[in-house]
Amino acid sequence: MASPLSNFDTNAVLTYLGLPLDYDPSPATEPVAFLTKHLPQLPSHVLRWFSAITTPQQRTAVVSIRNRRFNFTQSNPSELSLSAAKRQWPKLWEGLERIGHEEAQEEKEWVETAFLGGEHGAFVGKLGTLLGGYEEDRHLERERKTRRSLHDVVTPEEDESSEDGSRSGTVEPVQLEALQESFLRRVREQFIYGHLEVSTQHLSGNLMCY
Repeated sequence: MASPLSNFDTNAVLTYLGLPLDYDPSPATEPVAFLTKHLPQLPSHVLRWFSAITTPQQRTAVVSIRNRRFNFTQSNPSELSLSAAKRQWPKLWEGLERIGHEEAQEEKEWVETAFLGGEHGAFVGKLGTLLGGYEEDRHLERERKTRRSLHDVVTPEEDESSEDGSRSGTVEPVQLEALQESFLRRVREQFIYGHLEVSTQHLSGNLMCY
């Protein structure tokens, strides 16, 4: 199986920019240095080639790419929204509420609207609820496994009710909001510095060579 570097068309890149074939730095062997000098001159289809021979973390060294990522995070993209980010990177989320609720609702809605053409309403409705519950259970199990592998500790049980009758494990609204803000800040920072696994297929066209 050919490596990404063997498929990299060095001559095509240099020819596009009108550079000599012995140009230094070479786009194939020194791609980060090459991008630092020529990124603004390269179209998106050429930048995709560099994505195949470098990692997001390596490309962080290119200031223009860091700026692109930063600008992308500031546009409030759906890919980095709270619900999407919690599903995509559960290890970064420290909250306790059920992340799988959105997936369960989507599963239920699909069955009710698309399964069997939406006919047989009573049967389909019950099936949608059942499959939605299964999806939520599956996500909870994935969440538990993720937390066990990450912390390698047993989750402590909730303390007994306090004097005012509230449960100590309950997260106050203000605490939850702060937790969400902290989570999104970590996601944005790790995205900017290339530490997150993100498919460029799900990102805006102006973010090629993420």
